[in-house]
Amino acid sequence: MERAIGVIDSGVGGLTVAYELMRQLPNEKLIYVGDTLRCPYGPRPKHEVKQFTLEMVEFLLEKEIKMIVIACNTATAFALEELKKKLPIPVIGVVQPGARAAIKMTKNNHVGIIGTEGTIQSGAYPAALKQINSELKVTTLACPLFVPMVEKGILTGEQAKKVVEETLLPLKNTTDIDTLVLGCTHYPLLEKTIQAVMGDEIQIISSSEETARETSTILEVHSLLSNESGNSKHHFFTTGDLHIFTKISLSIFNEHITDLQKVSMEKVVI
Repeated sequence: MERAIGVIDSGVGGLTVAYELMRQLPNEKLIYVGDTLRCPYGPRPKHEVKQFTLEMVEFLLEKEIKMIVIACNTATAFALEELKKKLPIPVIGVVQPGARAAIKMTKNNHVGIIGTEGTIQSGAYPAALKQINSELKVTTLACPLFVPMVEKGILTGEQAKKVVEETLLPLKNTTDIDTLVLGCTHYPLLEKTIQAVMGDEIQIISSSEETARETSTILEVHSLLSNESGNSKHHFFTTGDLHIFTKISLSIFNEHITDLQKVSMEKVVI
């Protein structure tokens, strides 16, 4: 039996990564866990984010998965390195792929990063960017209102525009960035509004496509690519509201998720 790729996120944002994985790797089966009950992770302390991430990982390991994609920037920043050392299967996050995409895109070497408080405070993106190009100028901005807004399903309209405009004012008015990294997988769901506020001359980077490409490469290197063609059956689990999860998944996939279950996380010892 073909083993699945496990995908974890603090909520619905990681569905943007799941969509790209499904698009680029149509033979692969996904098992997705979104911790919508305890979302957002951004304001939470590091030890709590690590705890919740590990609980989702333990849940997935019982399903005998072959790889884990941490489709949450905060969890990537706080837990990726530890999980890579601890687990016998490949684990990747979304920070490095996003950083690589930004470096390819920027023309004036000034990159903006928006993310949750946790991701921004961790310094994960500037570290990843400067590791590749030390000459790069990086400006970061925490956007604490974005994730709760997305989790409520407010993606467009006047309220979304007002919140995005007010939040991004410091980036828009005081910097000359030419590239903006959406350093949270919830933010692509607001991409049209963000682009409208920032202007068409700013290149917007979502790490989802790059993460899917990297997943494909890692599976190939480890000889783990599925050789079963045909429609793969994906499984989705959420710790929170099924209705909101279904509504947002429909806006991403343009079709209803058929296999969605509510689940509670077992507390595990770190």
